[in-house]
Amino acid sequence: MPVLNERAYLEHAVRSVLAQELDLPAELVLALGPSSDGTTELARELAAHDPRIRLVDNPAAHIPVGLNAAIRASRYATIIRVDAHSELSPGYAARALETLERSGAANVGGVMRADGRTPFQKAVARLYNSPVGLGGGAYHGGTEEGEAESAYLGVMRREVLDEVGLFDESIRRGEDWELNLRIRQAGHRVWFDPQLAVTYWPRESWLRLARQFRATGAWRGELVRRFGRRNGIRYFAPPGLVVLVAVAALVGVLQATRVIGGALSLVFSALMYLPLLVYVLLVLAVASSPSGGGVRQRLWTVVVLPTMHLSWGLGFIGGVLRGARDTVDASRLGTRNTPLP
Repeated sequence: MPVLNERAYLEHAVRSVLAQELDLPAELVLALGPSSDGTTELARELAAHDPRIRLVDNPAAHIPVGLNAAIRASRYATIIRVDAHSELSPGYAARALETLERSGAANVGGVMRADGRTPFQKAVARLYNSPVGLGGGAYHGGTEEGEAESAYLGVMRREVLDEVGLFDESIRRGEDWELNLRIRQAGHRVWFDPQLAVTYWPRESWLRLARQFRATGAWRGELVRRFGRRNGIRYFAPPGLVVLVAVAALVGVLQATRVIGGALSLVFSALMYLPLLVYVLLVLAVASSPSGGGVRQRLWTVVVLPTMHLSWGLGFIGGVLRGARDTVDASRLGTRNTPLP
């Protein structure tokens, strides 16, 4: 478990891991980044009370660096990746090990079930669980068990990780997708089991969400630069929306200044404004659907859905054009989280 500024979530995440019932010996290795909110002190306190918890340092604070440090320090043949912003469902580890053995796969993952406490976080969680929000990857709501492109978090055979070279530490986001690509290229299988479920707690504020999605989009753009068509077509929808908005704004200025007029103006209006109108209607439909929640959650949905798409799309375009470079998820740095109940 890589950990950075997660004091509000860490104890719940650790508790869900240690509560897993297994017939095999297990340990939890926490890779501690340079937190500023008391997370490191809490981790040390938890480790002092349970010998199954081990601590390693991750001074770089990057997720793949922390994951590799924890994997290298681990002692057992199976690696279960967990996240400080998530909680494993009861029986998750036992089911995952059984699926790993039954499927013969090198990596097994399940469903990310996002959840929230505040109207904002509930709106974000609902969109995480919807194909309209994050593009319909299997782990956002798939129901059919079978081979997959990638795995959420992942339950992995240590020998395969050693074979392919662990996580690529030059990739700060999307590192799991890239690792699973190498696993599949090495002739192994990645497997999706919808019976595996992990509760994920999204970011708690609009700014943190926008920062997270911009960084994620930038690194997906970097992955497109590196791996081209191996990236699914769904990744190109958000940058397409950004381009559409930018061109529509430009056309609007040209129309207002009468540079474009007459029949040509009508053509541009049909090409630019109608798709945007359809998108606005889609956002409103998602917000007003029966599962939309209370009034505040519905209002946040109207804000959150375009934020997710546009932030991700802007980051993606930058990542494709100039590379992700040193882009980091600033939503994880120097934050104060609301404690879980």
